[in-house]
Amino acid sequence: MKALIVAPSWIGDTVLAQPLFMRLHEQTPGLQLDALAPRWVAPALERMTEIAEIVDSPFAHGELSLRARHRLARQLAPCGYQRAYVLPNSLKSALIPFLADIPERIGFVGESRYGLINHRHRLNEALLPQMSERFAQLAESPGGSLTRPLPRPRITSSSRQRAATLAALGVDLPSRLAVFCPGAEYGPAKRWPARHFATLANALAERNYAVWLLGSAKDRAIGDEIVALASPAALPLNLCGATSLPQAIDLLAAASLVVCNDSGLMHVAAALDRPLVAVYGSSSPGFTPPLSERAKIISLELDCSPCFKRECPLGHLDCLNKLDPQRVLDACLSGVPA
Repeated sequence: MKALIVAPSWIGDTVLAQPLFMRLHEQTPGLQLDALAPRWVAPALERMTEIAEIVDSPFAHGELSLRARHRLARQLAPCGYQRAYVLPNSLKSALIPFLADIPERIGFVGESRYGLINHRHRLNEALLPQMSERFAQLAESPGGSLTRPLPRPRITSSSRQRAATLAALGVDLPSRLAVFCPGAEYGPAKRWPARHFATLANALAERNYAVWLLGSAKDRAIGDEIVALASPAALPLNLCGATSLPQAIDLLAAASLVVCNDSGLMHVAAALDRPLVAVYGSSSPGFTPPLSERAKIISLELDCSPCFKRECPLGHLDCLNKLDPQRVLDACLSGVPA
């Protein structure tokens, strides 16, 4: 049996899809499960033992490129895929499996994808409140019930990979490492303020933690702001934009603890089973929680949240501005030896 996953376009969603991959292997021993994925999420899939091969999806967010999709589909047609699991709900995400003549095309109805998806699930949000559950439902027959509990995501980072990453970056692993991920690709309404991260860095430095900042090049500015606001004794190391995603995975795997906004790297840290404090503002921990028993979720649960907006519609961002660093520090140190 060969099956193709049409992967999400976000790193966090891709990690949350891993329980589906695990279920598919449980149901079909010997399954070859490949993934059609954007190149920016491919490194997360490469660290999942369930995925055999990755096919590059070169399309940008929202890009149709019908001719290019048709060419890629014709390249996949001889590969012998018997099933395709289409995880995004967009119409365009279902085009390639249809054009590649993959017999079984499984997904939610989404954007009225009748014909493109021929094993159609209808979403019941009350029965499937979490994104990971919605993905995993695709392993069941349409209308069938989801078996719980779901397996937890697990991505890999070997000691050799971690050592190679540290050597490539020219840094030594401290005895106590706190990694902060201060960015969130979705927007500022998911980002805990830089001044709060700086205050937390100062408090952890007093407890002999080195603090490293991870994120994309877009997060470099907020990383610089945290460094500028932190005390000279804390001296956070800003690695935002300085690492590839595989290197970020390895550094997270080496961390003593991780503090993240609701972001892709939060889900990566959870899948690496690191002690994790996850800060939520405009988004919902009920919908996209970190799937780890070692994760602690911090949210003020204000009446105006979750609003799921990129920017605060009320202009105050109280859900994050009023989330005190002491509360996050307490969560960081809970259960951690002094």
